[in-house]
Amino acid sequence: MRNSALNYSDSSARLPGLVQYAGAMTLPALAQIQDAQSIVYRYMPPTPQYSWPLINQRLGTETWIKHENHTPVGAFKLRGALVYLHWLKQTQPQLSGVVAATRGNHGQGVGMAARLLGLKAVIVVPYGNSREKNRAMLAQSVELVEHGQDFQESLEFAQTLAMERSYAMVDSFHERLVMGTATFALELFKGAPPLDAVYVPVGLGSSICGVSAARNALGLHTQVIGVVAAESPSYALSFKERTVIEAPSRTLIADGLACRIPNSQALESILSNVARIVEVSEAEIAAAMRAYYQDTHNLAEGAAAAALAGALKEKSVHESNSVGIVLTGGNVDAAVYADVLARCCGNDED
Repeated sequence: MRNSALNYSDSSARLPGLVQYAGAMTLPALAQIQDAQSIVYRYMPPTPQYSWPLINQRLGTETWIKHENHTPVGAFKLRGALVYLHWLKQTQPQLSGVVAATRGNHGQGVGMAARLLGLKAVIVVPYGNSREKNRAMLAQSVELVEHGQDFQESLEFAQTLAMERSYAMVDSFHERLVMGTATFALELFKGAPPLDAVYVPVGLGSSICGVSAARNALGLHTQVIGVVAAESPSYALSFKERTVIEAPSRTLIADGLACRIPNSQALESILSNVARIVEVSEAEIAAAMRAYYQDTHNLAEGAAAAALAGALKEKSVHESNSVGIVLTGGNVDAAVYADVLARCCGNDED
């Protein structure tokens, strides 16, 4: 499905009982992605894509890493937040604040975008959330609220809070977020040689939908492959069954992939545009985090390393192919990263 227009019609009747994050969505066209770039580049430069010789050796093929760990918040989320909040200010000029639920990176992106655009930001996180990500959000002058045992409970509370305060709810999946993530994908596709496949981590879906949008907008035939944590398999199960499947999220190392209930509109786009979804274990994610450090000396948080873990798991299918891998962020807690590196034995090549 190669879509070119945005449609904000309500589809809440399709899946009764599930939280709906956004209206029905079609993927943005090239002009819309370029418009999003014009917003993003007011506040940050494009991020690089590099082909690292040791990663190439490890995968046995030419590989291009998209370094979204190099944004001002250390993750891709700033792009979508800037596009989303810019749109909110245009359509709701009297708006004074926004609310978002997050495990960390979305909150950092919303916090920074709100600060730059003169809005108050209230960020809801589950109890026990990463202290370091909480500190980073507080540094963006957000009001941090702890509520819920997991992301889903935080999300539902954030929606209530937004209504109570007459603030706008910044959804975790939305057309404007997809337009933002498509900007890094456009950079990758234009900055790297032709790619046979791109591996993308799947949290709630904005990143992989953005990659699909840019691929479609450029008329490329690149396979888009999603990667999820095996301990948070809801999108993999939903992809297999072609309907939203709720599943427990128990991943400890990849909190950015901790999704219990997939977004129905994201799933529709994924089913139409993604070749397959690969599940990777906690050990495989940790090995990919170590690989990034050993081969590039870049930090990758667990969710961000999942795409490399997926590509390594499918190493045998990449002969003579050129592969893209999205490193979505580097915001890993020091204690978690120290533990991952301490488990290093040998070079993890196999």
